[in-house]
Amino acid sequence: MNTSWIAPDGQPRCHWCSATPQYLAYHDEEWGRPVANDQRLFEKLSLEGFQSGLSWRTILAKRENFRAAFHGFDFERIARYTQDDVQRLLDDAGIVRHRGKIEAVIHNAQRMRELVDQEGSLAAFVWRHEPDPRTLAEPQTQSTSPVSVTLSKELKKRGWKFVGPTTVYAFMQAMGLVNDHARDCVIRDRVERARRSFQRP
Repeated sequence: MNTSWIAPDGQPRCHWCSATPQYLAYHDEEWGRPVANDQRLFEKLSLEGFQSGLSWRTILAKRENFRAAFHGFDFERIARYTQDDVQRLLDDAGIVRHRGKIEAVIHNAQRMRELVDQEGSLAAFVWRHEPDPRTLAEPQTQSTSPVSVTLSKELKKRGWKFVGPTTVYAFMQAMGLVNDHARDCVIRDRVERARRSFQRP
């Protein structure tokens, strides 16, 4: 799939990052680059859950507020949150104040501890589900995939919440399990090089 958007530097980019200037740096520096850090993986799954029903623009604009409110997405600390913390987060105008989503992050942090005990790390568990690039659809032509359905089921079986196949596919795109940059996007080759040199956990 080609993109028709030419960025201010004269180079082609994925069309979606034309929606707001905030997207360009995120697209160029983060989206699709492989990640093996458990805290960053947990953060992204949590923020994808918060995005449900909203735009990524809304979440990205509040991301630093989320990081401050959730102690950098330190899952060990979040797993010990109490009802006082839930109330603190509900009172925080800098984040999305949705009780169900807040409680899901705390619940998932507890499930994360269990998963790390069983699997060694979230990274090791997630990267075992990296799809064969030859099986992928054309970039940005789907919102779920067979692998995202499988990974979603695996997480739900372990008790995770807000991890449907669409949420999981967006997570896979962002964390580099697939390179979903448009074919003519100037960043696509850079992401592919990063994926080639990436040490799978």
